[in-house]
Amino acid sequence: MFLWRPALKASVDSELCVGCGTCEEICPAVFQLVDGKSRVKLDMVPAREEAACKSAEKNCPTSAISVE
Repeated sequence: MFLWRPALKASVDSELCVGCGTCEEICPAVFQLVDGKSRVKLDMVPAREEAACKSAEKNCPTSAISVE
């Protein structure tokens, strides 16, 4: 049986982001540093990147990343 689930969406709170680059190191397919702050490159997180994206959220030192 196939269970459909919606794709995840990542976001970065630019007020909290300090531009350490951890998210880009962990999940470069979704995150990149632009002008010293992390930015999300994709509207929806590809299924193959979900685990890395959640790891980036967990390892963000300022909790600036949310994945829903």
